[in-house]
Amino acid sequence: MKNVAPEHFVKKHDFLICVDSDGCAVDTMDIKHQLCFGPRMVDEWGLDEWRDQIQARWEEINLYSMTRGINRFLGLVMALEEINETYCKIEGLDELKAWTQTTKELSNPALEAEVNRTGSAVLAKALSWSKAVNASIAALPWEVKKAFPGVREGFLAVKDFADIAIVSAANRDAVEEEWERFGLLELVDVMMCQDVGSKAACIKAMLEKGFAPDHVLMCGDAPGDLDAAKKNGVFFYPILTRHEAASWEEFPEAAGKLKDGTYAPYGVKKAEEFVSNLSNG
Repeated sequence: MKNVAPEHFVKKHDFLICVDSDGCAVDTMDIKHQLCFGPRMVDEWGLDEWRDQIQARWEEINLYSMTRGINRFLGLVMALEEINETYCKIEGLDELKAWTQTTKELSNPALEAEVNRTGSAVLAKALSWSKAVNASIAALPWEVKKAFPGVREGFLAVKDFADIAIVSAANRDAVEEEWERFGLLELVDVMMCQDVGSKAACIKAMLEKGFAPDHVLMCGDAPGDLDAAKKNGVFFYPILTRHEAASWEEFPEAAGKLKDGTYAPYGVKKAEEFVSNLSNG
């Protein structure tokens, strides 16, 4: 297997293309929310009476609005707040929300430590849900996972002038396995996932390798990708939810504009399209 760990990265080109994984290059985000995150919440809190309505709102929050890509626990609180107001009382909701607002890390280990410290019933339910989600994701058959059409072709179109970096908040092992299986890892120069740091931190680390900000493009599908690009003063190219194949078909044109120095006005237009696509659901 090709070694794409950050410590082994050697800059080969003047340009850099950073690409998110779930929901951007790899078509796994929708299926995880449709089959794992939402259904397990309904199961954990006994909400089967309103399963279809709640699932639709879960997808709206996590996939089709400006909160797309939100941390799972923040998304959980948003959904449970709506359920508390609309369908039934959610015991301990304020306590769960308080944890999300005060914890230094929104993760299973941090939540487990808090459950062990406090014995909180609602935090234990949130942890049970999160672990059930992970188990459901692990059990997804490979047949439902795939790369979006046009990703490989897009990478091949830029390989002669740009290095390619995976910049993802997902688990490194899962990303590596998926990209290897889909024949994409061989085209990648460096892989940076949640173990390296935030997406903004990953881009910053790449800039420190000698890339000029106006020679770097962050390709992503969620507002967090746009924010990470803005924080580092690099360009952003959106993969539009529900229009992923068309976005990847246009990607070589976008990369060409990066190469010839005309990306800035085009990038403003693409960012507006991105926000409009999510804001309109």
